[in-house]
Amino acid sequence: MGILGKIGAGCAAAFLALVVITGGLIMGVVQAVGSAASGTVNAASSLADASERAKADIPPEYMALYKQAAATCPGLSWTVLAAIGKVETDHGRSPLPGVKSGANGSGAMGPMQFISATWNTYNPPGTKPGGTPNVYDPADAIPAAARMLCAEGARDGRDLRKAIFAYNHATWYVNQVLEQADAYTAVEPATPSIGGPTEAASKAIAFARTTIGTPYVWGGDGPAEGGYDCSGLTKAAYASAGIKLERVAQDQYYSMPRLPAGAPILPGDLVFYGTPSNVHHVGLAIGPDTMIEAPRPGVAVRVGPIRYPGNDYIGATRPTASRR
Repeated sequence: MGILGKIGAGCAAAFLALVVITGGLIMGVVQAVGSAASGTVNAASSLADASERAKADIPPEYMALYKQAAATCPGLSWTVLAAIGKVETDHGRSPLPGVKSGANGSGAMGPMQFISATWNTYNPPGTKPGGTPNVYDPADAIPAAARMLCAEGARDGRDLRKAIFAYNHATWYVNQVLEQADAYTAVEPATPSIGGPTEAASKAIAFARTTIGTPYVWGGDGPAEGGYDCSGLTKAAYASAGIKLERVAQDQYYSMPRLPAGAPILPGDLVFYGTPSNVHHVGLAIGPDTMIEAPRPGVAVRVGPIRYPGNDYIGATRPTASRR
């Protein structure tokens, strides 16, 4: 594994992972796992949170495994696991060697491309009661990948980029995985009219209004830290309404139903800025054109425009949609 840290800039989600490579996984080579897999799970799980691209591309048994494994790590989206499976082996469809048996030239094995040392680290004794985990079986390999990501920073949305970087020590790989995860994430159907906010959204907005004028503090979750950063504010606002959000903007963006481009923004929606692989800012919409935000160091929580010339708005999510 790597010894990793992060440098913050602006909101809590704007950071760069720096890694000292000390071993671990060697990834990035697309290989095959084959269609046979022991211990497969029921593949009839809900597809409501999968995009049409995900439904068409991911084998049903893999979809179920990704979702089950991600559920063991709070803050880890199944789409990130699926994206790694896509980049590594095309969900077991690649014809390259080293998956059903043996290893490739880098020593990587199985659908999630583990080397022996890392496989052993994330499959301690007792991991599979009554048997030994099989690196070539996706029913064993996908949960092991989730355990690794969770340990490396994905738990509770602490540092998703760091976790993916630990999986393969390359910035291009992190970006590719996050962009693929973005493509696998379902968008919320367009709302035909603006309407009013839900009860939960109204509570979140009411809370956010009480914070206007509060200092911006990088990593701040509220009064205990002396203020808020962007994602700390949105997390606290929805916590007041009984809805738990992930901690950083990147993970908030990936963990909630997203609106299609051009869909009307409702009060209570979260609006995001950056790119799919680097979401660096989030605000809480209070109308179609305005939001409450914790902008940056030196600028207190305020009401501001959602879109303005030159900004990098990328889209909106609806936290209340998954709580219907």
